[in-house]
Amino acid sequence: MPTKNAALLLGGLLLTTEPGWARDPLTAIDWLNTAPPVANIPATLLLEPPVAQSAGGPDIIVTPLERLVPPVGLVAQSRTGLPVSLWQGSAPDRLAELIRDVPVTGLPAMQSLLMTLLLTDARPPFRDEDQVLLARLDRLREIGATDPVQALVQEAGPTETPARFARWFDATLLNGDEDRSCAALTAAPYLLDDYPARIFCAARRGDWPTAALMLETAHALELISKAELALLDRFLNPDIYEGMPPLPLPASPTPLEFRLYETIGEPMPTTALPRAFASADLRDLAGWKAQLEAAERLTRSRAMNPNQLLGLFTARQPAASGGIWDRVAAVQRFDTALSAGSAEAVRKTLPPLWAAAKEAGLELAMADLFAPRLAQVTLDGPTARIAWDLRLLSADYEAAASTPPDDSTAARFLASLATGAPDAALAASALERAIARGFAPESTLPAAQQLLLDQARLGEAILVTMKSFSHGADGNLETLALSLAAFRHMGLEDTARRAALQLLLLPRG
Repeated sequence: MPTKNAALLLGGLLLTTEPGWARDPLTAIDWLNTAPPVANIPATLLLEPPVAQSAGGPDIIVTPLERLVPPVGLVAQSRTGLPVSLWQGSAPDRLAELIRDVPVTGLPAMQSLLMTLLLTDARPPFRDEDQVLLARLDRLREIGATDPVQALVQEAGPTETPARFARWFDATLLNGDEDRSCAALTAAPYLLDDYPARIFCAARRGDWPTAALMLETAHALELISKAELALLDRFLNPDIYEGMPPLPLPASPTPLEFRLYETIGEPMPTTALPRAFASADLRDLAGWKAQLEAAERLTRSRAMNPNQLLGLFTARQPAASGGIWDRVAAVQRFDTALSAGSAEAVRKTLPPLWAAAKEAGLELAMADLFAPRLAQVTLDGPTARIAWDLRLLSADYEAAASTPPDDSTAARFLASLATGAPDAALAASALERAIARGFAPESTLPAAQQLLLDQARLGEAILVTMKSFSHGADGNLETLALSLAAFRHMGLEDTARRAALQLLLLPRG
């Protein structure tokens, strides 16, 4: 409807044209120049457009009108503080590359920020063909967060495309929820061009004749490998192979192979497998030690809530000594001491807990679990410093800044950093001086991030800053200072402070 479009365009010009261009109209009647009383103008009335300064037409910006896809995520924007338009201004392939590759290992603040980006409710970019969603799913799986993978793809629609379904199918296998995805595959076999998966699903729903027929057909047509044939044959005919030597384990098993080996009574240890397989050990089918090791592994990547780890650590008494059993004992003794409110018991049990946490890389988890209760205990000496460090590593870092354990230069610098204003005069190392520059009042947003924000590419700007922060943490201190400044100017003050505190309190090996 051209007339309607013209009217809409005119209305946009009425609203956006600068009022400063107006000049007095040429008229011979004085009272026509007198404006009516403001109180008589209805609020919805559009005023006369200002007179143009030249005969040239205004510049017209053409923006493609595209369907706004509903946002996809597991955490509402009201909780993350990130807009639903987080990804929309960026190129999908560039975003997918950054999401898959941004380094966060050994950087807890970056791990937490990445999880927030992956789970927040956000629309995909324009002209996206699922690249960003698939990248989010792949990175969540790499982290080991298979439950969020399953939930996120279920929200998006797991049967919309074969690529989505493949990731959903793998996640359900690792989570022990394969009956749901098998039902979908049975109803729509085209979603996964994989004979072993169809055979497995047919058997799971009790249709053994169909499963056996598909296996024979796939073997006759050479649609499966010899290794797949041997594994599926044992799966469908366990009685025939009773007492036979175990099958050789594949070097890089798929989730389906992992479940098939488990089903035939030859489960694979997950310690040498990618982190996503660790989630399978959280089921009741695994022993307590396997559950503990899997929980520690997933907690280190921030894929698991520390409260779940504490629940496993305190589920029963340690079965032995050494290794993980010593950590279990240390956590249980310290938890008991805190619950009793005994400062003397806390003094005795806190150092072993801290040593065990450092050995396993669980300092952040212990801080999240115990810092609030630890703040209520009065301590002194070396134990007070450990307790203060734990509190600085927790979300309670700003409150901890008001109660440093001593008046040393190092403690005073950490306290000033926790409040967001590190004192450069107290900086005693090159790392501390770089951190102080990043928080300096005169620091500015780096040009690269400024350009991205000017183009409404917030998510990309955050990922780029995370990548540069990783380089800074590896020793490029100027990049570190610029990254901290960028986080702060983008409104990620908490991330900047926690990242800087972690660099000082948890030196990288």
